[in-house]
Amino acid sequence: MNHSVTPPVYAQIAFDIASRISKGDLKENTKISGRSLMSSEYGVSPETIRRSFRLLADMNIVSVQPNSGATILSKENANRYIEKFDRNKSYRQLKQELKDLIKERDKANDRILDIIDQMFNLNEKARHIDPIAQYEININKESVITDKAIVDTKFWQNTGATIVAIKREGQMILSPGPYAVFKSGDTIIVIGDGGTYQRVEEFVNQPIEQSVE
Repeated sequence: MNHSVTPPVYAQIAFDIASRISKGDLKENTKISGRSLMSSEYGVSPETIRRSFRLLADMNIVSVQPNSGATILSKENANRYIEKFDRNKSYRQLKQELKDLIKERDKANDRILDIIDQMFNLNEKARHIDPIAQYEININKESVITDKAIVDTKFWQNTGATIVAIKREGQMILSPGPYAVFKSGDTIIVIGDGGTYQRVEEFVNQPIEQSVE
């Protein structure tokens, strides 16, 4: 995963010039060499140098004179620009890292959903020979497990089934942890043996007055 975010070349050159001013290599009230010399030093076009000077001028670090380079105005402003540049660079890096992580998460979720679909398809084709099957059970309004966490219902102990996911309002909650809470209208996706569906359906939709042991 690549977290590097490279600023434009003209901004890098402006930062380098500001750094040289900050260090005292380039003094206030002195002129910076003309565009042709600067483009030769940095290996870029004169237009790139013009953009660098324009950026420094916007920060009141230099004053640009047409056809005669630029005059250094303020070391203090150069220091401020360097601080701002570093802050923006850190922000850009964090923003890019967040984007990369979101892409990885979405890719992983897509793969999980794809695997679940494949498992369902295989189950439909070979239910009679597969000792482990997958089922979907809806939670009705009167369900005894409504608004209870998985761990509190002792779901596995009562049914022998493993919860793969919970469908809720068009969203898929994959591999819900023990503290995930069941809601009315949820669809529980489970895997288990041939008697799993009946056990889970009876357990989930038993009368609410019955306690969950």
